Amino acid sequence: MILDGKKVSESRLAALKEEISAAGLSPGLATVIVGNDPASQLYVRMKHRACEQVNIQSRGIELPGTSTTSDVLKQIQILNRDRSVHGILVQLPLPLHIDTSRIVEAVLPEKDVDGFHPANLGRLFSGNPVYSPCTPKGIMTLLTEYGVEPDGMHAVVLGRSIEVGRPMASLLLNANATVTICHRRTRDLPAISSKADILVAAVGKARFVGPDMVKQGAVVIDVGTNHVDGKLCGDVDFDRVRDIAGAITPVPGGVGPMTIVSLMENTFLAARLQT
Repeated sequence: MILDGKKVSESRLAALKEEISAAGLSPGLATVIVGNDPASQLYVRMKHRACEQVNIQSRGIELPGTSTTSDVLKQIQILNRDRSVHGILVQLPLPLHIDTSRIVEAVLPEKDVDGFHPANLGRLFSGNPVYSPCTPKGIMTLLTEYGVEPDGMHAVVLGRSIEVGRPMASLLLNANATVTICHRRTRDLPAISSKADILVAAVGKARFVGPDMVKQGAVVIDVGTNHVDGKLCGDVDFDRVRDIAGAITPVPGGVGPMTIVSLMENTFLAARLQT
């Protein structure tokens, strides 16, 4: 079974547009991007297009790559004070000379629709989330839409980043899965991953997950976005794994669209909580 994130996201965006209209709210999202990284610029454009689809007011702040941490902090403080802005998204990664932790922590927790502020991560890890990071949240939504119930399953998460791996593990744990987190220092990785009922690959290595790492009938979630020979591919060797997996996400068209719809849903939630 192909877990079609594009199809699910389109359905949820249509439903969200109706919810926003019925609520009579005008949610506002501001994005902040520093520098001219092509991939980051593409992701921001996609987010603004999604805003247009659901009638969320969006504002894009573009800062030069030479901006300092103080420059970015000043912009965030302006957005924090702006009552028409309910959600603030700082596009990551930031240039290396900028203190990412200070930037993330500067966003008001109630406007942190990316879910990366320590206060929001703390609520997630304590089992009482408000804004969950968009990619893990989107994955959980996709599982629900396809009737995959993590309760009692063994989930293995490949990757321990604060953006995906750790919050993904927390959401699965909150859904009563038994969770194992693996990373580059994990020994005998295939022996662990091949026991997973749900396998989430977020390692940033093209086609890293092969057939020897996947249990027959497992649900395989591919978070990777890698460019190989001019083509986009995931962290899972899709062609070799698809016949082993019981369900699998494609790249593109799997997790990516679900990340964006989760951002829209978080922004609507922020508007409701701030009104």
